[in-house]
Amino acid sequence: MKVLIVGLGLMGGAYALRLKKKGYEIYAYDINEEAISIAKERNYIDFGSTNIKDYIEIAEVIILCIYPQMILDFLKNNNKYFKKTQLITDICGVKSSFVKEATSLALPATYVSHHPMAGREKSGVAYSNEVVFEEANFLITTIEESNNIGIEILKKIGNDLGFKRITVIDINSHDKLIGFTSQLTHAIAVSLVNSDDNPSETKKFIGDSYRDLTRIAMINDNLWCELFLENKEFLFEHIKRFEFELDLLKTALANDDKETLKKLFKSSTKIRKEMEK
Repeated sequence: MKVLIVGLGLMGGAYALRLKKKGYEIYAYDINEEAISIAKERNYIDFGSTNIKDYIEIAEVIILCIYPQMILDFLKNNNKYFKKTQLITDICGVKSSFVKEATSLALPATYVSHHPMAGREKSGVAYSNEVVFEEANFLITTIEESNNIGIEILKKIGNDLGFKRITVIDINSHDKLIGFTSQLTHAIAVSLVNSDDNPSETKKFIGDSYRDLTRIAMINDNLWCELFLENKEFLFEHIKRFEFELDLLKTALANDDKETLKKLFKSSTKIRKEMEK
């Protein structure tokens, strides 16, 4: 299968190196010549170019590994090159704000979106080999117009990439759940780190709990600003519920209410254990 990766960043590079090992013929486009050079040197790709016209009509599958606001521009600017036999997809972390329009703009090609629940706090193709898919979820997101053949192709790609679990879900449900499991957790990590009034002293006392909770506070500001704003309704909803739960704990502390604290701890333990089944 001939696959064109658009955007050789961290995830674009991770897709390229994994799929190439599985026998896919990998083409890559990026505006950064250095990224293409690194990918070629490391044998992540077969061909690379800074001119999208070189490969866009060759590809059977086009994977857009670019920021949300760039996706519609890409489809508008290159629609004349798309073919009926092509599948176009993206790896974006939010869907509702653009997928329906993208599906229309991609015609005559088929458009089905997906979301790999994996990544690293680092950025750039140089770190793509550090991305781990084996314990991660691969979400294929759908609308009423979604093509079943496109969904099946993405299932194969998800399996070949090595993802632990593949799930098909509608775009609204996806955005609500991702607002909680991904965006809220990033918001908490950022807020926790920014609340530190003496970081030079804090670093002497960091253990696993702080380290694990705050790793994602090292964040790509341009990307996550877009993700937060494009999913802000769901994120607001989750932040309010989190604030409610935090207030319960805060009130229990203020009142020396040991029983309520135990109740909260037991509840979180039970819910988290259920997730591991």
